[in-house]
Formats: sequence, structure tokens, C-alpha cells
Amino acid sequence: MNSSKNILKISYPIILTLVAQNIINVTDTAFLGRVSEVALGASAIAGVFYFAIYMVGFGFSQGVQILIGRRNGEGNYTQIGPIFNNGLIFNFILSVLIFTISLVGVPHLLKILVSSDRIYAAAMEFLSWRIYGFFFVFLNVVFRAFYVGITDTKILTTSAIITAVVNIILDYLLIFGKFGFPELGIAGAAIASDIAEAASLVYLIYHTLAFTDIKKYHLITHVKAEMKTILQILNLSIFIMFQFFISISTWFLFFIFIERMGEQPLAVSNIGRSMYILLMIPASALATTSGTLVSNMIGAGHKQEVIKTVNKIIGIALLLVAPILIFAFIFPELFANIYTDDHALMLASVPVIRVVSIAVAFFAVGNVIINGVSGTGSTRIAFYIEVVTLFFYISYVYYTAIINTQPVAIVWMSEFVYWTLLGGLGYLYLRKGNWREKEI
Repeated sequence: MNSSKNILKISYPIILTLVAQNIINVTDTAFLGRVSEVALGASAIAGVFYFAIYMVGFGFSQGVQILIGRRNGEGNYTQIGPIFNNGLIFNFILSVLIFTISLVGVPHLLKILVSSDRIYAAAMEFLSWRIYGFFFVFLNVVFRAFYVGITDTKILTTSAIITAVVNIILDYLLIFGKFGFPELGIAGAAIASDIAEAASLVYLIYHTLAFTDIKKYHLITHVKAEMKTILQILNLSIFIMFQFFISISTWFLFFIFIERMGEQPLAVSNIGRSMYILLMIPASALATTSGTLVSNMIGAGHKQEVIKTVNKIIGIALLLVAPILIFAFIFPELFANIYTDDHALMLASVPVIRVVSIAVAFFAVGNVIINGVSGTGSTRIAFYIEVVTLFFYISYVYYTAIINTQPVAIVWMSEFVYWTLLGGLGYLYLRKGNWREKEI
């Protein structure tokens, strides 16, 4: 199970999935970079805010994934269906609740946090449409958890390609008003993403019903809300939900602090954000693989292989990110040109692109480790590690952006602080912690 070939076999479809998903990210940023500097900057704040809320639903799905991985490793396939079914029920209810809260609360929250009236107006124009995506994406992540948990990740590639193609086409039509469609600007990007996520959900439902062995896993056919199962998932996922939410919320604060430095630093940071997420792809896929392999191995009774496997995945991750890291560091202008035609904005983004290219190596190590910790079922420990790390991270950002204002590239060096602490503490727990005695 922990051979390099098997690790790459599981990771490869996830990499393709993330490539397709991040084509959306790059396309949105590149198109909006040609609308205006304000639209580009506002999409950073609005996009990260949406992402922070999304991570609540995604965090719950990680509990689903860990449990499915454990049952899959044990060979208890009929127990997988109730976990999946109740995951869908819970995340749908959660999406309705979060949508309602967002509809009422987001305008007031952003008004308090955002200092520029132009950035506020553009961010609200985006979010007033984007929050409808919660209904689709919260269900999508449960399907993703199922297929990753049973280590059958091929379907995720097709799903992501559908999402990417629909989003790119609709972005072009709705942002710029082509072929008779209305010119909606930043709102068009939000609507395009919502429809793309809905298309992905339709495909996942169709594929599961038509091609997955529903009887083997007891999927969908016997849907019944079981509080015991939901609480079992929550026991694992509640700390992941908090961990992911506060992590991305802190990143949201990062952009709020950057916004106070001016509209250009915010626009530059959105280019950096898009590049960073793009360069993360191989390591992100391997981090997901780390969590599911650890869970499957423990379920199969191979706890002694966990640290060895995590080390192997780290090595593979570093090998995969090294070429793109080096290329991005040497030729940052090539990447900057993807996002903007503004020469001054392009030059200003070069130092940030160089910083995030190096940060990807730190991300590769830290993210594989912390996913390995979660895969052991020690989600409470992963949460505590996150809280400690974020204290130092946000302190660095606040000092360099607000107290003793530095160039935006220096503020972005906070990523080194974050991933060094997170990975270091996580690895210490894997070596010395009591996860070997944990039963889930």
C-alpha cells in the first residue's frame, strides 16, 4: 500500500483534479486582472472569504473520509454507506444554515473590515452571487471524501474537468459580455463558478448511481439520518472543521491587512495567491493521499508503517514541486503576464511570486505531515497544533503589514513561519505522540 507506485497511483487523479480546479482560479484571476485593479483586489478578499466558509463543509468531509478510509482498510464495506449518506445529510443542512447566515451577516462584516469603499462594493457584488455555491460544493466534497476514502480517485478527474470547462466558458461569456450575454464583470465570475460547481455535482451523482457498486457499500439506497453516525463523524471532523476554518480565516485577515496597505498591494497579493495555489497542486494531492493512506494502513493493522510512509510521501512531494518551484523563481515575469497587462502591476508582483515559489517547498512538507496526523484520527491534536502555529503566523503578518509596514513580499514570508511550525510540531507528534493507542 505504501509503495511509491501506489502513492502516485492514488495521487495522480487528485493532481489532475486540482489542476482542473485551479484552472478556474487562474482563469478568474487572469480575467478579472483585465477588468480592473479593484476587481482583481476585491476578488482576493471575496474569494478567500468564500474559501474560509467552504472549509467548514470540507472539514466535515475529512471526518467522513477518515472513517471511510478506516472501514475500507478493515474490509467493512457495508459500513461505508451510512457514513457517506449521513455525511450528505449533515453537509446539506450545514449549507442551508451557512447560506442564511452569510446572506444576512456578510455585508455588515465586510463593511467593518474593508477600508476601501471601491473594494467593499466589488467584493459584495461577487459574494452576493457566490454564496449560492455552498449548496453544491458542500455536497461535492462528501462525494470526494467517498472516492478518496476507498482510494478510487479516477472519477474526481472527470468531475474537475467538467467544472473547469464550464467555468472557463461562462467566465468569458459573463465577465466580458460576449455572444449576447450581459457584461457582469466580477459578478459574472461568481455566477460562472456557481454553475460550474452545480454541473460537477450532477456528474458525481450520475456516476455514483450508474457505475459505482451501490450494494457493496450500501450507498444512497437506504438513506436514513442516524444521529449516532453523524456524531461519530463529528467526533473526528469537528476539530478539522475548526482547524480549517480558523486557518483560512486567518488567511482572510492576511488580505484584510494587505488591503490597508493599498489597492495595488492587494492586487499583487491576489496574483501571488493564485500562483501559490497553482504551484501547490502536486503537494496538495500528496497531502490528501497521506491522510487516506495513513487511515487505511491503521485500519489494516499496519501502524508501524505510518511514519515511513509519511517520509516517503514528503520525498515524492519535494521531487514533484522542485521543477515548478525553480522555474517560477527564475521566470516570475512569465507567470505575472498571465494575470495582467499592466506593466507596473506585473513588476510589483515579481517579488511576491518568487517568495511563494520558495514557500511551496515548506508547504509540501508541512501539509503532508499535518494530513498524516489527521489520518491517525488525532484531529484534536492537529487542531491544537494549528492554533499555536496561527498565533505566530498572524503576529508576524500584523507586525510586517500594520505595525512596521514592509514591502508586500516580506509580509508573504509569513508562509515560511506557518509551514515550518505546523510541520515541525506535527512531525514531533507522529514520532512521540500516543496516536498508536487511538481507536475510531
